[in-house]
Amino acid sequence: MDFLLLALWIAWRSCLVCAIPIGARPHSASIVDFGAIGDGVTLNTLAFQNAMFYLSSITATDKGGAMLYVPEGRWLTGSFNLTSHFTLYLERGAVILGSQDPSQWPIIDPLPSYGRGRELPGGRHISLVHGENLEDVVITGENGTIDGQGAKWWRWSKLGLLNHTRGHLVEFVSSTNIIISNVTLVNSPFWTLHPVYCTNVLIQGVTILAPQDSPNTDGIDPDSSSNVCIQDCYISNGDDMIAIKSGWDEYGIAYGQPSSNIHIRRVTGQTKRGAAIAIGSETSGGIENVLVEDLVAVSTKSGVSIRTGVGRGAYIRNVVLSSITLLDIQTAITISGFSSEHPDNGYNATAFPVVEKVTVRGVTGNTLDRPGRILGIPEVPFRDICLEDIALDASTGLTAWKCTDVEGYSSSVTPKICKELSENNSPDACPFQLPGTFW
Repeated sequence: MDFLLLALWIAWRSCLVCAIPIGARPHSASIVDFGAIGDGVTLNTLAFQNAMFYLSSITATDKGGAMLYVPEGRWLTGSFNLTSHFTLYLERGAVILGSQDPSQWPIIDPLPSYGRGRELPGGRHISLVHGENLEDVVITGENGTIDGQGAKWWRWSKLGLLNHTRGHLVEFVSSTNIIISNVTLVNSPFWTLHPVYCTNVLIQGVTILAPQDSPNTDGIDPDSSSNVCIQDCYISNGDDMIAIKSGWDEYGIAYGQPSSNIHIRRVTGQTKRGAAIAIGSETSGGIENVLVEDLVAVSTKSGVSIRTGVGRGAYIRNVVLSSITLLDIQTAITISGFSSEHPDNGYNATAFPVVEKVTVRGVTGNTLDRPGRILGIPEVPFRDICLEDIALDASTGLTAWKCTDVEGYSSSVTPKICKELSENNSPDACPFQLPGTFW
């Protein structure tokens, strides 16, 4: 099955429709110029930090920018910060290895829209490759690898031995015009690729890999970010392949920055512990204008999963998911208002989220548990939920949909949809269309 997924992905990558606007940089250096040794044993944190210090002094005065080459080899390092007008270029055979010493991943403040670390109160470990308040940054190359070596972190987390939330593999905070392409990201300690409070982000031709039982190794998590395009990626990991977020309960409500204008297309992969495409459950800044097309998921817990809950507040609206193939999926479609994990006891129990104008169309495949669950909130039923042209073989599991507190419409859905979304309802419940692209 893995071979089939890879074959599909390679075929898709051969017919890309969006060029990546990567311009040449007038200045460049190699990591070996700063004394780095690519033997997989020598710690090169200081070399990466010195390289970034030197190149940032150039980019501060020359907006054409600079490029750091990482040649073939295994380059062990702790966390390092990128700079603006900069390209990190991984040549073929280059592997950036994350140190397994937690002191090489310093503690930083929690994100304001989360109020604490996502796993534990207090601060959090910085990501291996980090950028904050940057513009015009590219991570690319000849399919080189960034390897977080997360196995020890996963074990420490399972045993409750950590004092702070694990670091992401790559994180950009409050940055704009970010491109990540033609790289492989593997074994992240926590979420793999996390653009948060960012605008204009292109993620293309990226492979993300982690064991199916690795905890919380989300693939790509756009978080309170806008104008994000994710395309032509392969993801096999231990949690959601892609999860759109926007802050957590009262902290996300107070910060108030939505995720909007998110376009996801031609993504394939598998995850036995998460969803192929998730929205939430951290949705407290609001999520709107999401278009997902041409998705293939195999042997996955959930195909489409939209999750929120009381205390989240805000909204999920104007979402279209189409042309989706789901093979051996536990549950194809979940839209639920019953996520109950909270950062602390300070959440507002009357902060009801609004979920409306969600269309799922053109879904084929088979389910092992049930075709879907759409569970609204009694105080604020989900509105304008539309399912069209869905054909699922549910012969090996339950055939009945489960629906409560939802209003909407359906057309050509197999197995037969629940009465709340009957074909007898008005198709005017789905008057909206999203543009074919936000770019």
